[in-house]
Amino acid sequence: MTASIDLNRYISLVEHMDPVVLEGEVVELVGLLIESNGPAAAIGDFCEVRTRDGHSIRTQVVGFRDGRVLSMPLEETGGLRLGDRILCRGGQSNVEVSPDLLGRVVDGFGKVMDGLPAPHMTDRVPLYGTPPNPLTRAHIVEKLNTGIRVIDGMLPCGKGQRIGIFGGSGVGKSTLLGVMSKSSSADVNVIAMIGERNREVRAFLEHELGPEGMKKSVVVVATSDRPAPLRVRACFVALAIAEYFKDQGKSVLLVMDSITRLAMAQREIGLAAGEPPSQKGYTPSVFSLLPKICERAGNFDSGSITGFFTVLVEGDDFNEPICDAVRSILDGHITLSRQLGAAGHYPAISVLDSVSRLQSQLFTSREAESAAKIRQALALYRDSEDLIHLGAYVSGSNPQLDSIIRSRGELMKFLRQPPEDVSSPEETIRQMEAVAGMVP
Repeated sequence: MTASIDLNRYISLVEHMDPVVLEGEVVELVGLLIESNGPAAAIGDFCEVRTRDGHSIRTQVVGFRDGRVLSMPLEETGGLRLGDRILCRGGQSNVEVSPDLLGRVVDGFGKVMDGLPAPHMTDRVPLYGTPPNPLTRAHIVEKLNTGIRVIDGMLPCGKGQRIGIFGGSGVGKSTLLGVMSKSSSADVNVIAMIGERNREVRAFLEHELGPEGMKKSVVVVATSDRPAPLRVRACFVALAIAEYFKDQGKSVLLVMDSITRLAMAQREIGLAAGEPPSQKGYTPSVFSLLPKICERAGNFDSGSITGFFTVLVEGDDFNEPICDAVRSILDGHITLSRQLGAAGHYPAISVLDSVSRLQSQLFTSREAESAAKIRQALALYRDSEDLIHLGAYVSGSNPQLDSIIRSRGELMKFLRQPPEDVSSPEETIRQMEAVAGMVP
């Protein structure tokens, strides 16, 4: 049996070999852009520069100019000289996968980086898969429980749904993702850390995700110091791994943190290739990339990929271009409030500014009614909050508001939840209906 598996591995390697070596010559290096005469390569193909001192530098083709090939390095360019050979490696547009990836941390090339022995890889999957026919997607009718009351009770998420988590820096996005990954009902987590600070990677793995969450997770890391093409590639590596487990019939939770830094990496590539900047300096290729990423998540006959994509809001401006573009693609959005975070309210989710577009399909009529009553109570209190805090509101002038003020403590207790506290679906619905019964 073992010999058969090894034979299949070699057959796969032969199938993906390039029978003809296509090569060219480096003629210019400006900033992060390598110009070369040849090789004959397509946009997105990977190349390898062979330096004269024996090193190899992997690059990715990003464009063409005046008959020359433009590529961006995926590694440090130290030792690169004019006249160095550059070879096309088009067959590298795939990634090796296997169930042994669970519990491991890989880089933008799909190679393990946790210092442990390399896992036994059994399959190769394409890096740049295409979204399936829209008519082949299954309806989203089954809830994915996250263990977080305010999400499961007020902003339900279905298996195969795609939700954005919008917030500025320091409002608890990473903590929320870690809790969600540990306590969700998904079979497998695929977590892509794109453009993160080096310090935060280990902190997230050990403190937010923990050993329990790592057992069913694959973490793909491309930190902010890595070249822009590698950060973009890491995103596609995460998608390919998620699709592999989805094809095994698994329910996959795909977490991408953050899609804003992915857009910044693509902007860097586009500007280097000569694309004209458009909205806020973002190039057109950024806005064509976003749906290609988000639309690969969904519910399918073979399994599901539920996507949570974090959006780092610049200057707390929720109407900036990336926010608008992502919000228009996804099936819902969760907004994190800096005001709530500063007040020690965790999770800092602003319910009134958040929405799940599939709530009507995922909730029973009784659950939907309870959630609607809580929303109405929050909206009425927010409209009158200034009067209440100034002491200008006279008790008894609005019996409905009086009832909401009296039940405010229980309502906030329901919306708050310590990171270590995991709420079961039954407990969440029971508490939500109890709180809803206290408000008119």
